[in-house]
Amino acid sequence: METVDNSNCDTTEDDSSVSFQNHTHVSPNSQSESDVVKSSSDAVSRGLSSTLATVIRDFDSRAEDALRSQDQLSSALHRLTRELDQLLEDAPLPFIMQHAAKISGVRKRVSSLNSVLKSIQHRFDNIDRMLSMGVLHEKMAVESSGQH
Repeated sequence: METVDNSNCDTTEDDSSVSFQNHTHVSPNSQSESDVVKSSSDAVSRGLSSTLATVIRDFDSRAEDALRSQDQLSSALHRLTRELDQLLEDAPLPFIMQHAAKISGVRKRVSSLNSVLKSIQHRFDNIDRMLSMGVLHEKMAVESSGQH
């Protein structure tokens, strides 16, 4: 009976694509068709898992960069607000008050956006944890079925 060897699974980070090289050969120990399907699906799941892990790491990195940027922006806005408060004490002109109100509004929007980004990061962490647990559970199931 012919078997398909899917052990040559190649994932590339550049284009996040998965390619499989199938080698067909005749096995002296004939496997059942379900074993072949199972090994093929295992190879596909490993390839998908690897690709998803790469994508999730990329999203995590970009989300962390966005959070750092938001924190820097927030601290700069706080500094500007303090400076404007000092200017308001020195010269309470309507022009200065108008700009102070604008900066205060921007500060509130940045704080709100920062909160949303932290919520998204938390969700990504939960998804990553669930995927990791699923892969681990699947690996344990494969190992336990292989021992029987």
